[in-house]
Amino acid sequence: MDNFISWEDFEKVELKVGTVIKAEEFPEARRPAYKVWVDFGGDLGIKKSSAQITVHYTPDELIGKQIVAVVNFPAKQIGPIKSEFLLTGFYDKNGDVVIAQPERPVPNGSKLV
Repeated sequence: MDNFISWEDFEKVELKVGTVIKAEEFPEARRPAYKVWVDFGGDLGIKKSSAQITVHYTPDELIGKQIVAVVNFPAKQIGPIKSEFLLTGFYDKNGDVVIAQPERPVPNGSKLV
């Protein structure tokens, strides 16, 4: 592997846990997606984003689910909403996203270490 990063590089990425409090269809998106609102607790509070996770999840299934997100990217305009975090996940064998989440509940705002 040639693309090693330093520990300092890794520490710059703010990967934090939050709980989905609202999710709805995002019909204006170019590819199927949901609008999601996540409570990261503390100073971060509630942030919104869009996520292309429509194959494995319904909006109702997402409510209460803890997710892992990158919270220190600059906000990005995606259609009518401003995306404030990047929900993380893994592609399954068909190229559809499976959400990365903690194995057990942890406090909102916890940083991946």
